[in-house]
Amino acid sequence: MVWLNPPYRYGSEEMRRIFTKENWLQKMLDVEAALAKAHAEVGNIPREAAEYIASKASTKYVTLQKISEIEREIHHETMAVVKALADECGNYGGYVHLGATSNDILDTAMALQLKDALKIVKKDLIELAEIMIEKAETYKNTICLGRTHGIAAIVMPFGFKFTVWLDEIKRHLERLEEYTKRDIVGKMSGAVGTMAALGEKGIKIQKLVMKYLELKEAEITTQIVSRDRLAEIICLISMIASTLDKIANEIRNLQRTEIREVEEPFTTRQVGSSTMPHKRNPIRSEKVCGLAKVIRGYAVTALENIVLEHERDLTNSSCERIMIPEIFLLLDEQLKTLKKVLKGLVVYPENMKRNIEATKGLIMSEAVMIAMVKKGANRQWAHEVIRNCAMKAWQTGKHLLEILRDNPEIRKYLSEKELEEVMKPENYLGASHIIMKNVLEDAKKYLMKLREKLE
Repeated sequence: MVWLNPPYRYGSEEMRRIFTKENWLQKMLDVEAALAKAHAEVGNIPREAAEYIASKASTKYVTLQKISEIEREIHHETMAVVKALADECGNYGGYVHLGATSNDILDTAMALQLKDALKIVKKDLIELAEIMIEKAETYKNTICLGRTHGIAAIVMPFGFKFTVWLDEIKRHLERLEEYTKRDIVGKMSGAVGTMAALGEKGIKIQKLVMKYLELKEAEITTQIVSRDRLAEIICLISMIASTLDKIANEIRNLQRTEIREVEEPFTTRQVGSSTMPHKRNPIRSEKVCGLAKVIRGYAVTALENIVLEHERDLTNSSCERIMIPEIFLLLDEQLKTLKKVLKGLVVYPENMKRNIEATKGLIMSEAVMIAMVKKGANRQWAHEVIRNCAMKAWQTGKHLLEILRDNPEIRKYLSEKELEEVMKPENYLGASHIIMKNVLEDAKKYLMKLREKLE
């Protein structure tokens, strides 16, 4: 792992702590203690030896300074840990690391770190989903423009946006649950995965080690746990980061001066620019978008790491020391930043109304077409008639209703009063409220179950 000191800009203290070198060392020692305990359980070593090894398997005794000194001499990180622990165990030191290879300890320690890190990610995703539920319900009756290709399309409830995002976050949580159950695994299978050094008791020893550490065991490995498992979680994190990027990017676009339908929170003493005193920039949302670029880049690295020579080489190791801590810290920063943005989001319904009115009825062209079809008009013919009217409205700057009202072909199907009713935005929301209600109810039930598991 790469060891990240407090000056590192991103990630919470809680997440940073998981990826400190001291915590990594303690996880390594926890695995060594579990191995000794398993050996004692199957009768390979005395119980008092296992108990003594476990009592010394602590950074209180095996210090970072000590393993650094040994590593400088022998140039082998895991063996430095083994030697330092063995030295502390006196006569029982010969039982330390019995039958194991370096990656039995390294990969299993990494699994413990992943398990802890994903708990934090899961908790933040749940909280983010809960914020979205609250916002969706608050703004379910607030009408805004829907936009496609950056151009006004038709109207929609503003709460609908949050419901779409919520559904995406829920899918990520489901994927995370599935991954956690299946792919956070440890190993204790030796040099090429055959358990040759552990003998006929190897399978039992591996089961016991993972039981003590509360991990699932890998069914089969080479010298390392196959990296498709790691690639899956890195790719999933990249997908989560991209969803957060999408949400933050929408906030940035809606905060544009000429749109200004929302605004991320801006504190009393906050400065927007070193030269322009008026600036209120969406810097938090921009940070979320920027970090997603780095995270997505690691997905390629993780996929490359699946390919190793024979039963293993070291080409994955250097990448993972950088990639694993950083990708979790960056995701942690994204999640916590976006939670703050959404909690404090300032919404301007009056500007949404202004932007709808600024389209001069053009966004209701589809509604008019559908109304004509219901009255018996041919759909393709109606589309062309209204398209011509809409193009005229674009060119002249007139309100679409004015042009439609003067068109005899349209008036064959719709009276002036009917046109006025059809062109009211609040009358063209379709089944949006039913869709939102169904998604929100389903999400609430799912989140409640996840909360119970976390507690």
